Amino acid sequence: MNTILQHIIAAHQDNWPEEFDPMALPFALAFHRSHGLMYGRACAAMATFELTPAEFDVLASLRRSPAPHALTPSQLRQALLITSGGLTKVLHQLTARGLVERPPGVGDRRVKPVRLAEPAYPLIDRAMREVMQVTRQRLLKFLSGEEIRDLTELLAKLAADEQED
Repeated sequence: MNTILQHIIAAHQDNWPEEFDPMALPFALAFHRSHGLMYGRACAAMATFELTPAEFDVLASLRRSPAPHALTPSQLRQALLITSGGLTKVLHQLTARGLVERPPGVGDRRVKPVRLAEPAYPLIDRAMREVMQVTRQRLLKFLSGEEIRDLTELLAKLAADEQED
């Protein structure tokens, strides 16, 4: 374990022993610290493409959906766990930049799907490639392929929706 985490854990144990859990606290601190480092690198990669994390997530969600790479705002909110107001703001930004389009819906005219615009394809493809590269580099700096697979499997268990239990 790295010295920063060891210091925080020792300080917690020394100064707040009644709330010290020797199993949960080291895990939580290591998990949050590793997430923060990985997320920070991913955000820096996104920024080189002038994308916020929310914009990147919207574009990536649309890109991985079946052709014509369109989802309704409700489907996007569900996929991203974003509020309606937050999604509206991101969609306005992406529309203004010409990265998404809002064609009229088929059937129900009140529902306007969100679709990737042509200029978004090379942008999100390059941005995803860069995010995956910095993520892969960080992982392989510290973990073997087998450790990555094991950790992924364990984290997937923790990420299971309570409805799946």
